Amino acid sequence: MTKFRDVKTLQKLASIHASIHNHFNHGRHLNSREIFKQNRSAALAERRQLAA
Repeated sequence: MTKFRDVKTLQKLASIHASIHNHFNHGRHLNSREIFKQNRSAALAERRQLAA
């Protein structure tokens, strides 16, 4: 945190990192492919609903 001069910059980086981390970190080895596909479809439908 000491490398960031402004708190806004740190918050922006943290929010971007969180969204990327959530996108790629699914724990796929814990779920079957079918459950994974259902979860991704639900997330995409929710995202489209929020964007509309």
